[in-house]
Amino acid sequence: MTTPSDTGEVLSAPLVIEFPFSRTTGPVIGAFLTGLREKTLLGIKGSQGQVIVPPTEYDPHTAEELEELVEVGPGGTVELWAWVRSPMPKHPLQHPFSWALVRPDGADVGFLQAVDAGSIDAMSTGMRVRPRWANTREGTIHDLECWEPET
Repeated sequence: MTTPSDTGEVLSAPLVIEFPFSRTTGPVIGAFLTGLREKTLLGIKGSQGQVIVPPTEYDPHTAEELEELVEVGPGGTVELWAWVRSPMPKHPLQHPFSWALVRPDGADVGFLQAVDAGSIDAMSTGMRVRPRWANTREGTIHDLECWEPET
């Protein structure tokens, strides 16, 4: 009997790694994503009155369920940032940009987003930014293409 190693033949088999599941977004994240599709930023009021963006279903301090959605923005403030000189293929912009913690007006916390400032010299902590919306919006985080300096 000959074996594949005797004949030099290479055995192969397809390998597919996947996680075939879906998750519903629920009333809180679903409302946030719908807001993005409609060019509106939503946060949620926490148990201590703080506004959290993006909204969470449960309070990070007390674990209480949260329900009171509030509109924030549209502008925001850069709280901290890091410059990306050479974007990777999966980055949201394919030219130099900044990752920044942007706190929308009316929110008490910021969230990580891309800022298209044009140059590192145009970036600064405390700068005012506004959202740049995708031309085609589908109710995903990508509907908020990035932030750009207010003019």
